[in-house]
Amino acid sequence: MYNAVGQVPVVHTLPEGELVRGVTSLADEVYVLREEEDPYALYDYLVVDKKERDQVEVYDVVNYRLQRSLTVPNIRRFTDMTSCEHYRCVYIADGSECIHRLGVQGDFTLWSVNDKPGGISVNAAHNVLVTCPHVRKIKEFSSHGDLLRELTLPGDVIHPWHAIQTRNGEFIVCHGDRTGDAVHRVCKISADGRHIIKSHGGQPGSGIGLYDVPVRLAVDNEFVFVADMFNRRVTLLSPTLDYIRQVVSPDHLKWRPHRLCLDIHRRRLYVADNELKAGKYTAGRVVVFSV
Repeated sequence: MYNAVGQVPVVHTLPEGELVRGVTSLADEVYVLREEEDPYALYDYLVVDKKERDQVEVYDVVNYRLQRSLTVPNIRRFTDMTSCEHYRCVYIADGSECIHRLGVQGDFTLWSVNDKPGGISVNAAHNVLVTCPHVRKIKEFSSHGDLLRELTLPGDVIHPWHAIQTRNGEFIVCHGDRTGDAVHRVCKISADGRHIIKSHGGQPGSGIGLYDVPVRLAVDNEFVFVADMFNRRVTLLSPTLDYIRQVVSPDHLKWRPHRLCLDIHRRRLYVADNELKAGKYTAGRVVVFSV
């Protein structure tokens, strides 16, 4: 499906504004989750109270015009956002240990994770996978918040940021932080969460095959897109986690890639591009690529 030639073209850039904590697509719309400037931007486990305000911008997918803005009630700190076509809803991870569920009719519900969530995704069974970095777990919930199972990741998977489950039940997980983690990589992990089947990466670095905080993933037919935050690029890996090419380079980005969303139907890759100055995120935007 993907060859080893060329980088992907930019289709559109959504307006600059506050930092982008999540981006996802649902039906004919793109949802952008924004957060005001945060003095603790590098520390996702810290929770600060937020005033009620518009946090979700909704754009159409054709002309990328703003359709409406939404306020998430009782939010404290965003960490990620994803969507589910089957249940027609959007999920927002909150650092106060809960998940918010937004229906297309504007109804909000929430449930507890009982650990601070990092990245979230939806699997083929339409359940929500919540990656909990500080306890090295993946928790699987039903669409309405019933805990179905939790998996503890192998001991050398330190600070997992995001997990996506493949159709055969295995997990693709990215991990590694700048707090002293010796390994930054992408791993394929067995369906029971116990064994690393294959990995890509190693000690943090900028060379081909290395990462400096691989923070988010997107998967298409087991091809893997990796947001490599401090190297300011998005890398494409094969289903066996072999390097194919760099699909988004620093030349495409103004700042640092922080979140990813892949719209498989429209062949669009949404990359949240955030500005980081002296440990604070001061601005953000979403760049749309054709893949």
